Amino acid sequence: MTAGLKTIVYPVKDLAGAKALFGALLGVEPYADTPYYVGYKDAGQDVGLDPNGHAKGMTGPVPYWHVADIRSTLASLLAAGAETLEDVHDVGGGRLIASVKDTDGNLVGLVEDTVAE
Repeated sequence: MTAGLKTIVYPVKDLAGAKALFGALLGVEPYADTPYYVGYKDAGQDVGLDPNGHAKGMTGPVPYWHVADIRSTLASLLAAGAETLEDVHDVGGGRLIASVKDTDGNLVGLVEDTVAE
């Protein structure tokens, strides 16, 4: 069971340009603004910009499903034929992420918040 799609992360090559575009689109300032990740919150959606995304194998935006148990969900996806793109790791603040490619090459991300949001 998931808590739905609440996060989408875009791989970007020009972080400054992407910040200008998403700032104009969303009309809000980023809640996180670092050289390795810029994040916006708008209408219950988390929109991230990852300047290292292409190097990590991201071929386009990755939707992240929020799940209660990331490790068991990842294991289920792998058993169903998915291929690991990014294994489970902590990105700070108690947030764990992972991502896979499905059998058609689509990217699927997973998020588990180990502390209350």
